[in-house]
Amino acid sequence: MLRIDRATYDAIVAHAREDHPDEACGVVAGPEGSDRPERFVPMLNAARSPTFYEFDSGDLLTLYREMDDRDEEPVVIYHSHTATEAYPSRTDIGLAAEPNAHYVLVSTRQHGAETGLVDDEVEFRSFRIVEGQVTEEEVEVVESFLFGHSPTTVVYD
Repeated sequence: MLRIDRATYDAIVAHAREDHPDEACGVVAGPEGSDRPERFVPMLNAARSPTFYEFDSGDLLTLYREMDDRDEEPVVIYHSHTATEAYPSRTDIGLAAEPNAHYVLVSTRQHGAETGLVDDEVEFRSFRIVEGQVTEEEVEVVESFLFGHSPTTVVYD
């Protein structure tokens, strides 16, 4: 299960909406071994494409050095799909190189004046991708990690 705080969830969704019609991408870092996404790091889609994302190699190297210095790891790696459902493509699966990360996809399809899906809802899903195997996981949105939480579970059938 991915447990993520409301502010980070909202920031990922906002980034996906802002970069539409191109795919958005980024990382949420957290303390090594904690499985806690704490530091939101939006990245530039170097491909600037509505159908593909690519982290800028220099930015990615800088991020990994920062995470190393801070004893962090990528807890969430996210990107958006602009015209399809929030499910990993064959390319996404082939590029998944962090077996401990949660791979979050946000769909901005049917993006119109209101942004997002019908009634301004978004499709926000999380997956584990290990050795080419995709497993969807539940997402629990908590108000805060600091003062307890009131969970809101996002489940897509």
